Amino acid sequence: MSEFLVSLLGERLVTGEKAEVDVHALGGGLALLGLYFGCSANAPCRQFNSSLADFYCHFKTFSEHKDKLEIVFISSDQDQKHWQDFLQEMRWPALPFKDRHKKMKLWNKYKVTSIPSLVFVDATTGKVVCRNGLLVVKDDPKGLEFPWGPMPFAEVVAGPLLRNNRQTTDSSSLEGSYVGIYFSAHWCRSQARINGEGCFRKGIQRKNMCQIKHADDPLSEDSFTQYFSEMPWLAVPYTDEARRSRLNRLYGIQGIPTLILLDTEGHMITRQGRVEVLNDPECRLFPWHPRPVLELSESNAVQLHEGPCLVLFVDAEEEGELEPAKELIQPIAEKIMAKYKAKDEETPLLFFVAGEDDMSDSLRDYTNLPEAAPLLTILDMSARAKYVKDVEEITPAVVEQFVIDFLAEKLKPEPI
Repeated sequence: MSEFLVSLLGERLVTGEKAEVDVHALGGGLALLGLYFGCSANAPCRQFNSSLADFYCHFKTFSEHKDKLEIVFISSDQDQKHWQDFLQEMRWPALPFKDRHKKMKLWNKYKVTSIPSLVFVDATTGKVVCRNGLLVVKDDPKGLEFPWGPMPFAEVVAGPLLRNNRQTTDSSSLEGSYVGIYFSAHWCRSQARINGEGCFRKGIQRKNMCQIKHADDPLSEDSFTQYFSEMPWLAVPYTDEARRSRLNRLYGIQGIPTLILLDTEGHMITRQGRVEVLNDPECRLFPWHPRPVLELSESNAVQLHEGPCLVLFVDAEEEGELEPAKELIQPIAEKIMAKYKAKDEETPLLFFVAGEDDMSDSLRDYTNLPEAAPLLTILDMSARAKYVKDVEEITPAVVEQFVIDFLAEKLKPEPI
C-alpha cells in the first residue's frame, strides 16, 4: 500500500508545525484517504475547514475506525505564507507548497472543478469511494457511516417521487428505464435553456424510455413548488432533504445545473447530460453514450476545464469538414477510453477537433496558440499549461505518440 500512496502523494507531507510526515508510515491499516482541495483565500474553504476540523477530531478520538482514515490537504494557494497560516488550522498533513506538479495531477485525476472539495478514495487503489465529502461531513458528523461507499442508485432513490400535479409514484417505477437525474435550483437561471426546451421534452416523450428525476436544492417550499410546476418530470419531494443529499453524495455533484444519465441497469452513462441536451434537443443520439471525439462548440467548451484535453485545430468552416480530422484521432481516442474503462478508471484525456469559428478563435486567443492549421495540442486549463506538437504532417502515428508521451509525463509544458 505504501508504494501506491507514495506514487499518489510523493515521499513526504508536511504539517502546520512544519514537521515532515513520511508517506510510507501512513500505510498500515489505512483504508480511506480524504483528499481535501482548497485555498486559504477562498471564504467557503475557510468555513468548511472549521467543520472538517471538528469532524476529523471527533473521528480520530471516538471512532473505532480512527486508524483507517487520513486526510491530506491539496492547496491551490499562490502565497506560501497564507498557505502556511491556513495549514496551522489543520490537524491533518498537506502536500508541500512547492509540489505544484503533484497537486495538478491530483486535480486532474479526480476531476476537481471547484473548491472546497473533499474526495474520499480507496487508500490501496486510489479509486473514488465518495466524491462529495463535503456532504459526508455535513450529514454524518460523527462518522458513523464510514467508509461512505457508493450504494446502488435504486437503493439511494428508494421512496415516493412527486409529479407537478402533486400526485406521487414509487421510485420502483423507474426500473427498466433510462433515468436522468437533474440537479438544479430555482435560482440557477442558466438552466432555463433546459427547462424551456420544448423540443427536448418532445424528444424525450417520443423516445418513451427516459424518466427525468429532479433533485432540487430550493431555498423554500414555495420556490420549489413554483419551479417544479414548469417541469414535466418527477422530483424528490421538497421535505426529503436526506435523499437529495444522498444523491448528491452518490454522484459527487460540484456545480449546478447538472444532468446525469443512467442506463436501464442504473449505471451511469454520462455526467454531461446538460451538454448533450443543448447539442441534441431532438434526442437523435439518445442515450448519449460518451463519444471518443467531440467537435468543439460553445456548449461543450466547459469540458475543457475538467482535465487535460487534446485539441486538433483544422482549417474547416463548413459542416462535415471536421470528419477527416475526427477519423484521424478517433482510433487513439477509442484505445485510451477502452484501456481506462477496463481498469474502471476515468479517461485521463478528452479529445476534440476544432474548426474555424468564433469558439476556436477564442480558445486560441485565451491559450495564446498560433493561427496555424492543422495544429495538434494538449491543453490543461487547471494547470494553465499547454503542449504543442510542431510537425509538418499530423498522422495517426504522430497523434498516438504525442498522447503516449503526455501520459508518461515526457512532454515539457508551456504556460497558457
